[in-house]
Amino acid sequence: MALRTTTRLRHLLKRQGAVVAPGVYDCVSAKLAERAGYEMALLTGAGVAASLLGVPDVGLLTLSELTVQARNICRATNLPVLADADTGYGNAINVMRTVRELEEAGVAGLFIEDQVTPKRCGHFEGKELISLEEMAGKIRAAREARRDPDLILMARTDAREVLGLEEAIRRARAYVAAGADMIFIEAPHTAEELRQIARAVDVPQLANLVEGGKTPLVSVGELGAMGFKVVSFSGSLQRAAIWAMTDFLDVLKKEQSVASLYPGRVVSLGERSDLLGLPAFYELERRFLPGKAP
Repeated sequence: MALRTTTRLRHLLKRQGAVVAPGVYDCVSAKLAERAGYEMALLTGAGVAASLLGVPDVGLLTLSELTVQARNICRATNLPVLADADTGYGNAINVMRTVRELEEAGVAGLFIEDQVTPKRCGHFEGKELISLEEMAGKIRAAREARRDPDLILMARTDAREVLGLEEAIRRARAYVAAGADMIFIEAPHTAEELRQIARAVDVPQLANLVEGGKTPLVSVGELGAMGFKVVSFSGSLQRAAIWAMTDFLDVLKKEQSVASLYPGRVVSLGERSDLLGLPAFYELERRFLPGKAP
């Protein structure tokens, strides 16, 4: 019998070195990550907000919108998905509903952060935090709400930017004491800060790399050697897609043709259809729809 994705994620966290988690935001990006051989994915709240709403990561995404996206992605791939649940969409009681909704959607884990609501991207300015005690209550509520004991509950703190590294580490330790399975200290500024963070707690930790963000782009190998268990590139896949789409639109506008782009920089209709599993649907039609040719 195949292992649940929650159990598979726990097994990944016990391995030597770090696992890379590309940030996915829709079914196509998730399928591409799976096809490329990645072993897990991070469902990025910022990416979903951009894709669904066309807005930056400033707390406008709702639980229902994220849950629909999470459910679709978990149905479309077999990857363990670690979902960004922002602040949990309210207080500790709201967090309980958030955990149950995302668990039913099929995620292997989720994380909440200690910002006030509405939150903002951890690499933006102007963040504000809730108290350590309130966040600890959210973590305890999340543990009580989960039904699958293997569901990973990760606590994120944004205290590095607001209150300094020492307070971020103090909060991380308190969140572990409250029951967090993983820790994510967002936006360290230097490689030395990353090393301090990696030594700070005895549970698995995530490092998040953002091109143009506040954290240096240290290699996955170096981060694994420090002790990090997951290295996420939360927005990289979407930003790469934005670059490619911008390039395509510029060429099309200039040349009024796609001849210089295909083949080479645009996949064919057949390649996209293969990614989405069209042959399997043809087989279902052959089996169940009268008059369909084999």
